[in-house]
Amino acid sequence: MDFSFAFTPDLIAVFVTLFVLEVVLGVDNVIFISILASKLPKEQQARARNLGLTLAMVIRVVLVLFAGWIITLKEDVFFLGDIGFSWKDLILIAGGLFLVYKAVTEIHHKLEGAEEEHGGEGRKGVTFASVLAQILLLDIVFSLDSVITAVGMTENLVVIIAVVVLSFGIMLFAARFIFGFVNKHPTVKMLALSFLLLIGVFLVAEGFGFHIDKAFIYGPMAFAIFVEGLNLVYSARKAKRERKRQIAVQLRPQYLDVDESVAVAAALSKDPHAGSVGLSRKPVAGDAPVAPGEERHGLG
Repeated sequence: MDFSFAFTPDLIAVFVTLFVLEVVLGVDNVIFISILASKLPKEQQARARNLGLTLAMVIRVVLVLFAGWIITLKEDVFFLGDIGFSWKDLILIAGGLFLVYKAVTEIHHKLEGAEEEHGGEGRKGVTFASVLAQILLLDIVFSLDSVITAVGMTENLVVIIAVVVLSFGIMLFAARFIFGFVNKHPTVKMLALSFLLLIGVFLVAEGFGFHIDKAFIYGPMAFAIFVEGLNLVYSARKAKRERKRQIAVQLRPQYLDVDESVAVAAALSKDPHAGSVGLSRKPVAGDAPVAPGEERHGLG
């Protein structure tokens, strides 16, 4: 891994692109932690959510350091024909396939997949320990996603740790605003998932010995973010000029019986008495009434 740090155009492009990816893809982690915490009695919700968010940050940093060690294992351990495979190659292939599977599955579920039914516990039989165990498992899955994406874009460990810590640190205190933005503009989430798919394919190719200049990956990604930014500015100005309310495309939920209403209300409500989804002493379920008739069709 590379520990050097110098401000170059390539490094800045990687940092900005990776930061946007980590924020957009990581906000679901924050919201899902709040959804799980909302199953608990109100007096335990803030403690469970804050502990879950702290664990998510720690797990990310630990996995980054572990990935930094794995990526140095470049000695071939076996051969298939003329192609040698090291532990690094195997990790890259497995990680790339994981990202491709996750991205394709998420895009399918969000756009046209049928909802899946999962047996819900409700509040009956829910304990602080059981919710914390679910949050820990969730943190590991989302952290794998985050770290594999970061490693796929750069081997500079300083940049990876800085982006992971900074992006998740911002989400701890600004999750409400980030989720509101992604909820209002779901095309941003679809763009981030398509980037995830691209990085996954790139990692698999790297694992099989096809070395691609990373500028061909993060250059177009940075340009795509710029174009999407122009589209968002144009659509906002057009709606303001025509005095019309922007109506976002509604994404489908993946799980039919997951009650996300409490956490989503906490993330989107501007009422000072609403709950919290970031680091706070307030519970997820606040004291503000939920507006009737509001329906969501999926996270992000």
